[in-house]
Amino acid sequence: MAVALGIRRGNARLPPEVNRVLYVRNLPFNISSEEMYDIFGKYGAIRQIRIGDNKDTRGTAFVVYEDIYDAKNAVDHLSGFNVANRYLIVLYYQQAKMTKKVDQRKKEEELTKLQEKYGVSTKEK
Repeated sequence: MAVALGIRRGNARLPPEVNRVLYVRNLPFNISSEEMYDIFGKYGAIRQIRIGDNKDTRGTAFVVYEDIYDAKNAVDHLSGFNVANRYLIVLYYQQAKMTKKVDQRKKEEELTKLQEKYGVSTKEK
């Protein structure tokens, strides 16, 4: 059984992964910030929306709500929501998972540089 946080509204307990920051994937590349505010603003006051704009981040966004319960409501209602024939993937942002990906990429880049420096190849000939 999952341990619930002490954050409550009435008798509602929230799972530990619930937070105010949402990570949205599978967005249409041409979505505007106005469209994002229209879609996500229905579920509560939004502090900030950041839409990915480079090659690696297109189709993604971060949505920060003022209230954690509004963020939970948005995840509950917008996961799988169809926008321009794309089904949204709405997740709670988890810092630990994001930094692991970045750390792994950095380690791979460092390894490649070392292999090039010392003329070592991992590929079989």
